[in-house]
Amino acid sequence: MARLTEEDKARNEAAIRTAMERLLSGDLPPGGKCDLKTLALMAGVTRTGFYPKKARDGSERPGTYQHLANEFERRLRARQDAGEVTDPRVAQIERLKAENAQLRSRVADRDTRLAELTAFREMAISRLAAQHDEIEQLRRQAASTGNVRHLTHTGRLPSALADDSA
Repeated sequence: MARLTEEDKARNEAAIRTAMERLLSGDLPPGGKCDLKTLALMAGVTRTGFYPKKARDGSERPGTYQHLANEFERRLRARQDAGEVTDPRVAQIERLKAENAQLRSRVADRDTRLAELTAFREMAISRLAAQHDEIEQLRRQAASTGNVRHLTHTGRLPSALADDSA
């Protein structure tokens, strides 16, 4: 694999810094996230430069652009701690979570109200049935005693009432 020249490293670092600024300002490519993978893709460099390397003797040495990866993650974390959302998808997820919680609350309130109305309906039907039974019992009782006179409506006032109204 060919070694990078200092000029190539400087050009890549400038591209990484430009991509970093774009990502941190919320300018994400379609399907991209605010992460190292997208940063490498936008800068046109490989991701491997952001991670430490193993030397042949087994020791670790820093990746070519690891200091930029650390800077990116530090700045991203600082923005997140400050409450800034650089990834619009995160903001959308938070908005949807809040909306979901609100809708769940509304559904729970409606379920409670529905249960109250169902109980009220059952009580009202029960009372109406009891009143109907009482009316039927009173009708049977009135019919069995024989001392109830059924009045017919003739449309005329009885003579005693007609004299009072004049």
